[in-house]
Amino acid sequence: MEDHRSSGILLAVSSLPGPYGIGSLGGPARRFVDFLAEAGQHYWQILPLVPPGDGSSPYMSPSAFAGNPYLIDLDELAAEGLLTPQELDGARWPDPDRVDYDHLAQTRIPLLQKAWERSQTAHLQSDAPDLPWLEDYCTFASLHDRYQAPFWQWPEDAPPPEPEEIDFHRFLQETFYRQWMALKKYASRRCIRIMGDIPFYLSPDSVQMWRQPELFQLDGKGHLAASAGVPPDAFSDQGQLWGNPLYDWKGNKQGVFDFWKRRIQWCAAIYDAVRIDHFRAFHSYWSVPTGAENAREGHWEDGPGMELLHALQKSAPQLELIAEDLGDLGPEALQFVRTCGIPGMKVMVFAFDPVGESAYLPHNCQRDSVIYTGTHDTPTFLQWLRETDPDSRLFASRYLRLRQDEGLGWGVISGAWAAPSRLAIAPLQDVLGLGSDARMNTPGTMGSQNWSWRVRQEAFNPYVSGKLREITRTYRR
Repeated sequence: MEDHRSSGILLAVSSLPGPYGIGSLGGPARRFVDFLAEAGQHYWQILPLVPPGDGSSPYMSPSAFAGNPYLIDLDELAAEGLLTPQELDGARWPDPDRVDYDHLAQTRIPLLQKAWERSQTAHLQSDAPDLPWLEDYCTFASLHDRYQAPFWQWPEDAPPPEPEEIDFHRFLQETFYRQWMALKKYASRRCIRIMGDIPFYLSPDSVQMWRQPELFQLDGKGHLAASAGVPPDAFSDQGQLWGNPLYDWKGNKQGVFDFWKRRIQWCAAIYDAVRIDHFRAFHSYWSVPTGAENAREGHWEDGPGMELLHALQKSAPQLELIAEDLGDLGPEALQFVRTCGIPGMKVMVFAFDPVGESAYLPHNCQRDSVIYTGTHDTPTFLQWLRETDPDSRLFASRYLRLRQDEGLGWGVISGAWAAPSRLAIAPLQDVLGLGSDARMNTPGTMGSQNWSWRVRQEAFNPYVSGKLREITRTYRR
């Protein structure tokens, strides 16, 4: 992490405004970069760029490396002559506030196929990085398209994809990363660092499980021997049974380490910094046996520890790392994350116990930490303020000196920006003072509201950027 005090905004690319039903890597993203620069910010934290999996979640992805083709900018394809104005009009979506993933699944891929067909005679320059994982992913995605089923339901004698099927998915990934690298360069010119996010686990229906099953804990028949989750916590009294395959740290340590080093090197090629999701699993992870009714039946197993973290730092020394170290940590896990040498997270929605002390209160945050007003998994701060108990609400209001006439969101931002933490991050929803309708995800639930929130372009106005810039300068960020 940079030595001087800094700040930034958390916003998923999918949440950007635009006429085509989901945010994109083109004009909408560059305009948000401009807003960040005007507001005096230096970080844009995003959610994983990978294709979403079950429940439209980017944390249940079929690939550790591929990009989400829904985020490809259609206007840029039209400017290259690959889509017509009429096709763009047909892609418009009337709801500016929500992503409808079912609608996208039905309409976006056929539209991108038209662009691919026209690209066969075009000569486009590519600024995409080398994609060493591309052929395996394109084969997997092509077979997935063919059978519309998880890979373990494919015929054992399934013929390989046709060359044109492979070419289409190659076009999607090369286009995605060509647009992404152009956006990253644009952000760099505006002095905006992009912070990515590594999901710790993958989907059981992923190209890695299909092509490299030896990386995971499987039984003698190739089925999951156990799966990932967390024990009961503040989000769920049953715990959370995620269903992701667990890495075989004991049986294939070298293979899993090599895979993780490739992941971190890929992150270094496309980001300036990265948040490692579920970092506590470096110390110990929750293993739930196959067939368990809920996560309560799981138990802790030893993780890869500091050896893996040191291997990642050596593989990508230029990449800033941040540990997502939230949750109910026991004494040993807590000591591990406190002494691992990379900044952890301090989240303000967990801070305001009216009786006891909290390590998440801004004045208690260590310099080598990242303070957040909230995350993609928490309620917005305004939602929390409305739904929490009266004593906690009163304490938070007094501590942050919240004022209705100013707008409650600005007091929250000021409280975070004033903290000793070298980096302060706020979800855009908290900057705008939005409530429950703007929550990004509710852990342990499935539904159309999760991962679907979008912001309107009019939110990026001079008042908001000016007020945020004023607070940022006041607290020397």
